[in-house]
Amino acid sequence: MIWSRHLKLFTKLVVAVLALGALATCGNAQNAYQGKFTLPFEAHWGSVTLPAGDYTFALRSASVPYVLHIQGGATNTNTFIMAITADPKVASGHAQLNLVDIAGEQSVQTFEAPELGLTFSYATPTQKHVGGSGTHQKTVPQTATDSQISENKISIPVHSAGR
Repeated sequence: MIWSRHLKLFTKLVVAVLALGALATCGNAQNAYQGKFTLPFEAHWGSVTLPAGDYTFALRSASVPYVLHIQGGATNTNTFIMAITADPKVASGHAQLNLVDIAGEQSVQTFEAPELGLTFSYATPTQKHVGGSGTHQKTVPQTATDSQISENKISIPVHSAGR
């Protein structure tokens, strides 16, 4: 009788250890792509504004939807940003963020990830103009061409940890 009680306790303990091991493996799943970058100034990325600082990122899956988990910065930001498109072309041979100056504010337009063979595109804000309410104001559509956006483009290197 004591032996059967110990056997039941031992069985429950083994099951609990196996369950915890399985949970630890799931929680520590490998990311498809990860790395770090430094923003020298405040920048908009999709609907998020990131202050200057050092950041880490992780792309959980190399399939749709492409969602980056970004952490860091001066305010210890923890956010998720989804790409609007992913093109199977990479203009440069190294990972980088490409930012554009729209009305004096820096916005991430694309993220090149050559290890994945993809360039991710992100929504950029429309151009804002100050003026009277009776005048027509021209705005830049969210799919603005390069000629509609200021020529001030900046690339920030991304240090990837690969797959």
